[in-house]
Amino acid sequence: MRIILSILLCSIIKFSLAQDDIPDYRSRRDNFVKMQEKDIRADVSLFTFGGISESLIKHRLDAIPLIGAKEDEIIFSNDTVTVQITTGSFDPTKHKVTWYDDKYAVKLDNHAFWGTENTVPKHTVSSIVAVIEEDTVVLPQAAFVDLYEPHFYYTDAKGSKKTFCNVFRSADKRKYYIYMLNGDGTGRYEVTIGGNRIESNEDAQALRGEA
Repeated sequence: MRIILSILLCSIIKFSLAQDDIPDYRSRRDNFVKMQEKDIRADVSLFTFGGISESLIKHRLDAIPLIGAKEDEIIFSNDTVTVQITTGSFDPTKHKVTWYDDKYAVKLDNHAFWGTENTVPKHTVSSIVAVIEEDTVVLPQAAFVDLYEPHFYYTDAKGSKKTFCNVFRSADKRKYYIYMLNGDGTGRYEVTIGGNRIESNEDAQALRGEA
């Protein structure tokens, strides 16, 4: 038995107010509307903006407790699973930036990216690790290399730390979902990472889409 983690959905939630002729290379192939797996679709509809119109489906997911959040790390854990996500700094001198009209960043290292709207990001997702019972799953960097500007928490009016990030377990206890709400302003996006216990040696695949 092996656990495979992959990016299920990556969706813009606030669209750009920039010029209409700036090219957007982010994929629209894989989004919530096009998701065919009915069980996963039903689960994801409960916590994503993309699935809000279907979220009246009556079932429940187990939320994994948040045990710590810092600027560069967030950890969720209970007696069966621990999920740790960390961030890093983006060094533009070590990357190729593709510009449009000499002022709009449209690609990084020849790939479209999420988290800012045509500006060079400052922060990366550096690692995503899940320990599920006896299995340790390290999501390959190739799966999230285009995800930038992660935001792990905010401080409410009372000074308490709150987060939009969550980790859920499905009712059948075989699937896990890691949810993040990242980016700023018109670059804001949500990403859902799904894990499933399967008998397979296939590699994780990253799927992208727009709500």
